Amino acid sequence: MSFVSVPSVRRLVTTVAVGAFAVGCAGSDEATSSSPGSSPATSSASSRLLPPDEFDAFLADNPDVPLINVHIPYERHIDGTEEFIPFDTITESADLPTDKSAPVAIYCRSGSMSAEAAADLTDAGYTNVIDLEGGMNAWSSTGHDLVDDATAVEN
Repeated sequence: MSFVSVPSVRRLVTTVAVGAFAVGCAGSDEATSSSPGSSPATSSASSRLLPPDEFDAFLADNPDVPLINVHIPYERHIDGTEEFIPFDTITESADLPTDKSAPVAIYCRSGSMSAEAAADLTDAGYTNVIDLEGGMNAWSSTGHDLVDDATAVEN
């Protein structure tokens, strides 16, 4: 009669378990692939993430687009900001355009709050949300000025 040592059995069980786990976690290509025409880096077809210089050019080319600071608490703002709407209540605001296809430009300090606001807006049916990549941190690090006037929030 032949016996297999306990360490050999443990190694075999561990190898099989790890292999099964790896195969199960890999999933299929269909589950993780992007839909045709979409970019994996793009969160939604109805929102665009623009770096500071492109965001600035967009605002200059589209002066009637509402510019909204969604950062809370107030920490400064981009000149020309029309609204200060907290990111977590943006879809409840009466200050948003009623035309959900109209462009809306949003930003925050670092980009995380505006990313959440952009997702909420697109979920609410807005189809043209422009978000500042990197927020005010990126804006100022690329040489753009920020305004420090907390009274602007009250106006």
